[in-house]
Amino acid sequence: MSIKTTIQTLPNQAGIYQYFDKNERLLYIGKAKNLEKRVKSYWRFTPELHPNPKQSLRILRMIEQAVKLDYIVVDSEADALILENSLIKQLNPKYNILLRDDKTYPYIYIDESKDFPRFELTRRVIKGKKITYYGPFPNGGKVLLDTIYELFPLVQKKSCLREGKACLFYQIKKCLAPCEEKVTKEEYQKLISQAKRAIVKRDTIIEKLTEKMMEFAISERYEEATTLRDNIKTIESLTISSNIDLAKDENLDIFAIVNGEKKGVIIKLFMRNGKVISSSSSTFRSNEFYDENEAYKQALLEFYSVDVPQISKNILVAHAFEDQKEIATILSERFSKKIEIINPKRGSKVKLTALAIENAKEVLKNDKPKEEIEPKIAELFELNQTPYRVETFDNSHMMGVATVGAMVVWSEGKWSKKDYRRYALEAKDEYGQMREILTRRIESFEKNPPPNLWILDGGETLRKLAILLLENAKINLDVIAIAKEKLDAKAHRAKGSAKDIIYTQTSVFELSTKDKRLQWVQRQRDEAHRFAISYHQNRKRKEDMQNSLLQKKGIGSATVKKLLNYFGTFEAIENASYSEISVASSEKIAKILITDSVK
Repeated sequence: MSIKTTIQTLPNQAGIYQYFDKNERLLYIGKAKNLEKRVKSYWRFTPELHPNPKQSLRILRMIEQAVKLDYIVVDSEADALILENSLIKQLNPKYNILLRDDKTYPYIYIDESKDFPRFELTRRVIKGKKITYYGPFPNGGKVLLDTIYELFPLVQKKSCLREGKACLFYQIKKCLAPCEEKVTKEEYQKLISQAKRAIVKRDTIIEKLTEKMMEFAISERYEEATTLRDNIKTIESLTISSNIDLAKDENLDIFAIVNGEKKGVIIKLFMRNGKVISSSSSTFRSNEFYDENEAYKQALLEFYSVDVPQISKNILVAHAFEDQKEIATILSERFSKKIEIINPKRGSKVKLTALAIENAKEVLKNDKPKEEIEPKIAELFELNQTPYRVETFDNSHMMGVATVGAMVVWSEGKWSKKDYRRYALEAKDEYGQMREILTRRIESFEKNPPPNLWILDGGETLRKLAILLLENAKINLDVIAIAKEKLDAKAHRAKGSAKDIIYTQTSVFELSTKDKRLQWVQRQRDEAHRFAISYHQNRKRKEDMQNSLLQKKGIGSATVKKLLNYFGTFEAIENASYSEISVASSEKIAKILITDSVK
């Protein structure tokens, strides 16, 4: 169906719309309160269908490439906003921006329904009537908590009260031993009150830490003095210095997004009881498709995507944006309380958003540009996006045993090890194993958005497999593969004369071994291989141990292999019934295994 025909049949209901190019690649996802009106606003219909020249350059460029239009109807504009945000994360359309700022921040909390409560960290809501939260603390929350326990003789560990006996903490004067009733509830509560004030007004903490640091330095305990010095800096950095006084104990979350030439910055300030208690900054890659409305929508929906321990009723934004009211409605429904998103025009609140913008510009100014290889990679391999975030895949096994897959992540010029993933695989052949890894990764795109590039350790067959899986899921993502050329009909990783060949959408590359672009791709491949091998070795050791235990029961290696081929894992063998084992092997083997498990 042509775009014109689709437009003529659009309903006047809320929903999302998707534009595709001639290769069925997704170009853009948008949301609408009224699909018919919204989509028609992109076009002019006389003398024939053509783009509306009043649209932004980004939209005009997108429409020039569009040959197909799809849409999904939903119940309300709020539902459309949520679906739009979810699909942008999953499908990574070419003309939408994607912010990767989905961290959840820790809070310090205390449950004062207990006789001798403790301060603890949490990233989720804790149920209880007497819960008090402090934060969020994007950085330094753990240091602040540890410092509280260093300076105040509170119950140091959860297990302390259960023991019912004074321990080492009491002897070194870090606890008053309520477990032996050496302190009353009232006296302990006074300590709690002092600690609560210290968390909010951190000058006291910094003063005490400085005194202690000097004592350590005088005593030549330099390592401990250095640790305290670093802790002081961390606690000081929690707060952006500001002379702004709201003259009332108000709670506010403040957001500012500033787009620079190469990078953009998201700044968050958290004001509690009239004081800015913590701040956070994160950067994103700027591009010609930047859209302020999309940026604020994503930043707010992502940050408030879960039931965070504390959300301010008033959220300040440094720039007004189109969907401001709709986002406020979504958050109000999500957290069951009235939430307003405000772009202040005057007064002290304008000073707060100005402070956030000032800090964003400072981050951009201090972000020194460096020579990057990623644009050269994009140019050489004719990629649709510069690969600032890359996922590389490999698998490992030995004669079909302990088959595993691995994914490593390169982000903004360094390894992002927290995003590495390991996969225990069932498939027996390399093609099936890669299909299994990539399918599982695609299924997780809603939670962890796709990167700019996939690199596969393998040849053109595996690259085509990845493209097929992505096309079926309607996801825009470049894929390249790297493999050793075949010598003697085999690809030998260890043979020095074998060259690495890179397969892309348009070409096959055999680059010089001195080429920095080849070395960059090799580095990605080698890290994935290292990570896969380490996981394989761990699983192999575990399986060898389990294999050894089975053989001690009088079951030979051939039978073990037969059982593994049938059940897949040792755990499945262990959980199998008598009849299942009889079918897979024999009643004799079933009797040995089942009798042993009963014992």
